[in-house]
Amino acid sequence: MFKKILTHILFINALIVLAVVLFLQYAVVPAIPQSVFSFYVIALILGLILFVTSTSKNLEEFWQPIEVLLTNDKLIVLRWLVLLTIPAVLAFYIGLSMLPSNQAPLELRVVHPAPPGEIIFNGKTISMRDVVNPFRAYETSDPEKFTEHVELGRKVYYENCHFCHGDFLDGKGTFANALDPKPANFQDVGTIAQLQETYVFWRIAKGGPGLPAESMPWQSAMPAWEGILSEEDIWDVTLFLYKATNHPPRTWE
Repeated sequence: MFKKILTHILFINALIVLAVVLFLQYAVVPAIPQSVFSFYVIALILGLILFVTSTSKNLEEFWQPIEVLLTNDKLIVLRWLVLLTIPAVLAFYIGLSMLPSNQAPLELRVVHPAPPGEIIFNGKTISMRDVVNPFRAYETSDPEKFTEHVELGRKVYYENCHFCHGDFLDGKGTFANALDPKPANFQDVGTIAQLQETYVFWRIAKGGPGLPAESMPWQSAMPAWEGILSEEDIWDVTLFLYKATNHPPRTWE
């Protein structure tokens, strides 16, 4: 009897949903945005519904224990227990999600956290104070070569970044609505226009996982591009970001 329950399609489907929810909520680090979590769970449930309804045998087997529970007078106590437990669990979960948080309000979150003094990029130590974009000097010394690097940066951007940050660098990419907070709008004077190129390099290279521990939790869906993009790629795309938005990079002076 116990083995029959464990192999029943209803039990297996419920176990799959529970396992995926627990994995996404507690095993994935850093935590994924709630909108992405909801998307995965809804997609999973829709997939399981399609599986159950794919054949009449699956559908009949799935509904059989539910029908027995609802119609068999011998199970009246269990029936009432289940009917009362389901809304109670839902009410508890909703109430728990509505409890006030002891975290600081989001508006107090530091938008541009201080970068570290140095970073390790692909085994190479880079000083955030001393390093400069090696291709920036071409803007005055060799405009043609500068344009070449801007175009290389454009290629990097549209192959990797526009899905979130948008075709027009305005933070309205295809995936933007699934992320919390939304991707940075580079057209806004409050983003890269306020930053040095070295800062932009750090944020691209290390992404959300590389943000400092102070004033946690940070909210950022930005992936770390180190290991995917080369150092030259990141400097090139940094040139493109400033050129395409007509924002001059901020300097230490």
